Amino acid sequence: MTLKNKLTQSEQEELLNTLESRFNTHMERHENISFQNIADKLNDTQLTALYNMEVTEGEPDVIDFDGTLYFADCSKESPKGRRSVCYDRAALEARKKYKPDNSAVDLAKEIGIDLLTEEDYRLLQQFGDFDLKSSSWVKTPDEIRNLGGALFCDKRYNTVFLYHNGADSYYGARGFRGKLKI
Repeated sequence: MTLKNKLTQSEQEELLNTLESRFNTHMERHENISFQNIADKLNDTQLTALYNMEVTEGEPDVIDFDGTLYFADCSKESPKGRRSVCYDRAALEARKKYKPDNSAVDLAKEIGIDLLTEEDYRLLQQFGDFDLKSSSWVKTPDEIRNLGGALFCDKRYNTVFLYHNGADSYYGARGFRGKLKI
């Protein structure tokens, strides 16, 4: 997986075709919205972030989070190219042994997206069943993070669960989901 800082015209066109196909396949996620209207609003920076979401297997699609349109990761499980990461840089540096390659917060910044909040994560679950076998770090409030913890969510038993773990922990089935405001 190689993240990019800039896309060629042909890469942009290929990406837009992929996004439009997914958009049309999952109209329940964005009723009464035209893909062309979305595509017309996207700039080069956003297209590059969407490309990076795609290459890390996030399967970005348009979601309405309480009246604001975003591209959000809609892969069934936490994106494969973003797993086995601890929560943030401080957690990564605090780990003495078996450090992961990256953190969720740093990788989200490299991709050009924001981590989903707990609220975003719960809204996303209205559009499908996500993370039935995996889990995803979510943006953690400072008061929890300052004590060494971080939050993650998953969906089991038709219920979204919010959990805590040490921010320096990482697991093969835990990654993170992100969003990009349109």
